[in-house]
Amino acid sequence: MVSRAPISVWRSVRALPEFRRLLELRTVSQFGDGLFQAGLAGAILFNPERAATPWAIAGSFAVLYLPYSLLGPFAGALLDRWDRRQVLMGANLGRLLLVLGVAGLLAASAGDRAILFGALVVNGLTRFVSSGLSAALPDVVPRTQVVAMNSVATATGGAAAFFGANFMLLPRWLFGTDDTAGAAIILLVAVPVAIALVLSIRFPPHVLGPDDSVRAIHGSVIYAVSTGWLHGARTVLAVPSVAATLAGLAAHRMVLGVNTLLVLVLVRHTGSLDVAGLGTVVLFFSATGGGFFLATVITPAIVARWGRYGTANGALALAAAVQLCGSGLQLSVMVVCGFVLGAAGQMVKLCADSAMQIDVDDALRGHVFTVQDSLFWLSFVAAMSVAALVIPPDGHAPALALAGTTVYLSGLAVHAGVGRRSQPSR
Repeated sequence: MVSRAPISVWRSVRALPEFRRLLELRTVSQFGDGLFQAGLAGAILFNPERAATPWAIAGSFAVLYLPYSLLGPFAGALLDRWDRRQVLMGANLGRLLLVLGVAGLLAASAGDRAILFGALVVNGLTRFVSSGLSAALPDVVPRTQVVAMNSVATATGGAAAFFGANFMLLPRWLFGTDDTAGAAIILLVAVPVAIALVLSIRFPPHVLGPDDSVRAIHGSVIYAVSTGWLHGARTVLAVPSVAATLAGLAAHRMVLGVNTLLVLVLVRHTGSLDVAGLGTVVLFFSATGGGFFLATVITPAIVARWGRYGTANGALALAAAVQLCGSGLQLSVMVVCGFVLGAAGQMVKLCADSAMQIDVDDALRGHVFTVQDSLFWLSFVAAMSVAALVIPPDGHAPALALAGTTVYLSGLAVHAGVGRRSQPSR
């Protein structure tokens, strides 16, 4: 039965042509995103021509993710207002032009602020594309297959981002570690982004939604955008299954933010700013990505057996125990823990995605996905910033790792309490 499972999944994907196109677009888009994020990290954080203290690292993440995280739910109203195909086309075109601009800034050895400003706009458009793809999935997949196909999409996208990030090591080895090399790597990102633009044009108009319903937000575009946060937050709070899983997901992202800072500072403290040093960081994120992939494979079966509520509770409890094991701050152990935490966190995220795709009206789904994306990064950056206040220069702070266990347990308590009020479908 296990050997026939991939064949069965492939047949299901083949039977859904619009979903297959959506999957192709997600794959190319996330490969480019992985390449861009890794290339930017190499150009800013692992560049001998630039310095990076713990506060500078936290500040870089804040500049990259906070602006869109605050504005995303306003812009997310457009995903429920305009043809999502047109939104994807516009966002990918903007990404393409801005990626070329960031490469030009690096080639000119511009300051960190200018590069990060360009990168944050690229990142915002990338997140907009990601939210649009997630919101559109139920429009091209039967309700009974949403959980399974969401896992397929997440696994494929995660694998693509993983390969994109690791592919970056090859041009970095070929070109070097200075600004010119960084510009060459970022320039390569234009290729998958251009392909994503072409793929987004292939969809027929309106096939990706949104569907009009009594829950749709009417009125002017200005009204819809200005109230985007309000309608998104109200919808989250009104659906216990969504509120519960997002609370658990926020806890996971907080711990991931702390662990990321610990690994980056520990590696930089060793003086490894070359390919080997960056390779250690990529190994950590690759292990986390491997956990993501494992979770996407096994989560549908676990949800079918235990339900979304039980699956998320179990994942958070496992994460709390594993985080405790990594408090010794040995990089090899942290890589292994990163794998398990990646799997646990992805289980929670898949449960959250399914709750939003199944339990939320299509007319409000874009609002909710952008609220999730904002919470995703606000939690990550906030925890990293707090950790930067207390982390020593050498990165050896076991108390921070132990605090992560407390955060996981808090997320578990909130999820268990809020989620009990709902009866999620399997």
